Amino acid sequence: MSRSTALPDLAVESLELVAETDAHEGPVYAADEDALYFTTVRRERVAIKRLALADGSISVVREDANMANGMTLDREGRLVVCEQGTLAEPARITRLDRATGRVESVVDQVEGLPLNSPNDVVVKSDGTIWFTDPSYGWLQGFRPEPQIRDVVYRYDPVSGRLATVAGTFDKPNGLAFSPDECVLYVGDNGSPHHVLAFDLVDGGYRLFAAGSPEHPDGLKVDREGRVYASAQSGIQIFDPTGELVGEIALPGAVNFTFGGPALDVLYITRDTAVWAAVLTTKGA
Repeated sequence: MSRSTALPDLAVESLELVAETDAHEGPVYAADEDALYFTTVRRERVAIKRLALADGSISVVREDANMANGMTLDREGRLVVCEQGTLAEPARITRLDRATGRVESVVDQVEGLPLNSPNDVVVKSDGTIWFTDPSYGWLQGFRPEPQIRDVVYRYDPVSGRLATVAGTFDKPNGLAFSPDECVLYVGDNGSPHHVLAFDLVDGGYRLFAAGSPEHPDGLKVDREGRVYASAQSGIQIFDPTGELVGEIALPGAVNFTFGGPALDVLYITRDTAVWAAVLTTKGA
């Protein structure tokens, strides 16, 4: 089910089913627990669940997580969660303490206006929180009409300042940093479907790679700087120049994250299951 690249340091050694469950978005690997956190398929509500990889047991961390989508860990090991919100509850970025279950709001407005429906989030090594805010909640009928544009934001928890990073999108979705954090990759799965690369040192951006309908969604980077992006056929792998160099064939793949003790396993959510692709490389 996989096609490796011609590069000797990148191949898919195996692709296996880990668990059958309603895993949709936001997969996050917690090394201290050897566990995978994820958000469930959106129905009447979205839950945050935890998959213990040692025994395959699944538990509910938060039963109603305000239509949560993308997640990541911050420097203190807390879950940073994109809560898309509802018609009654505001969209926001929150932090969830894995030990206590305590949830605190981080960002819930832009200059007094409500967020659209935050989709994906990454935390830089300096602790700043970067997230996409497309208006999918409104298009899918569970959020009010947007009052702001679909953009990427940077939030500094020290100063409390929220800044717009870029707004050249239709529907900004997944995002990831290059290993040196000099480039921010952002997937736009609106129209057109593509990945853009933003130079955080010299400024400007470039078209990095084309996507497929309704994709790219998830984005991740390995230690060699290759970019992984979800596509109709599975997960496409691009070298740092944007050339397609490989693919993990798993149609229906929604999102994914690097994990395992050696960070050489790509855990993939597929709405009905979690899969694991063991690679010959490691996450950044």
